[in-house]
Amino acid sequence: MQATRRAALSTLAVVGAGLATADCAAAADPPPGGRLESGALATRLTPSPVKYTVLHPPGGAPASGLPLLLLLHGGDGDNGFLARFKPTIEAAWAAGEIPPLVVVTPDAQRSLYLDYFDGSEKWETFIVSELVPHLVGQFGLDAGPAKTVVSGVSMGGLGSLRLALKHPDVFGGVASLEAGIEPALRFADVKVRNAFQRGAGFLEARFGKPVNEAWWQANNPANIVIARRDALAASGLQIYIEVGDADMFHLDEGVEFLHRVLWDHGLAHEYRQVHGADHLGRTLTGRLRDGLRFLDAHVLRPPPPDDSYRAGKAMVETLKRTAGVDDSQPRPPLPPTSS
Repeated sequence: MQATRRAALSTLAVVGAGLATADCAAAADPPPGGRLESGALATRLTPSPVKYTVLHPPGGAPASGLPLLLLLHGGDGDNGFLARFKPTIEAAWAAGEIPPLVVVTPDAQRSLYLDYFDGSEKWETFIVSELVPHLVGQFGLDAGPAKTVVSGVSMGGLGSLRLALKHPDVFGGVASLEAGIEPALRFADVKVRNAFQRGAGFLEARFGKPVNEAWWQANNPANIVIARRDALAASGLQIYIEVGDADMFHLDEGVEFLHRVLWDHGLAHEYRQVHGADHLGRTLTGRLRDGLRFLDAHVLRPPPPDDSYRAGKAMVETLKRTAGVDDSQPRPPLPPTSS
């Protein structure tokens, strides 16, 4: 069973890479290329050294002072993920959708970007405490959450959420695509349909044998939102989540659940359910560009406040006060959608 699962996931990774590359290659007049660079960082926190790939913006100018985007690969991927999406990022640069920045993809294996329960591998700690500072120093990047953002696909979508939600002092924004998350607040409530691609042995190697409920909850994005709601609201972390409504792994259920948790706890975010989109295929390139545009507009280059409708808004605020509507109070919960 495990061999079948690994073979299927490897096939999906290859097919998805091919579709993404083919879609990018079909674009007319490809923009000037950025420069790829490979590196490795020795560490005691994970299997060492950790390989990573860097994409520098076109033009050959020094990276000094540029923002940093961590782009996290999915399950059975590696740092080669960045080369496959290089044309997508270059197209975003050419269209002015994102500023010049340094993009980095580390090879995190199938770690879930997690600190393992038994302490044998500490991927979250490595990324936050070693990799990001190393990249900032290596390339002279503009440090701080206003210039450091994270994105990822599938397992990388999960990893990007966990990193940003637990470390908003490091990351100012997250764009999570089709995150590998489940619609549950307890591991005991996770259904087979939402985790069939991960066997029991895979989860036990990362969360304890048997799976430690407290450790799972401490690293589950929906639980993190609930536990850290006030700190997240104060941090100003910008959150973008999306998923296809035809996702073959049923990840639309987990991402929809996270959207509802964010909504119920009053944390501002942008959520998109992409109609007809699956986990793989041609939609991924455009969806990544949508996420990059979000990070640009809300973190890297936010526009000034829009006061073009100031008079109209003042009239609405007067109506609210007259009616006794107090927007300073928590938003009431929505009624159930089914009996």
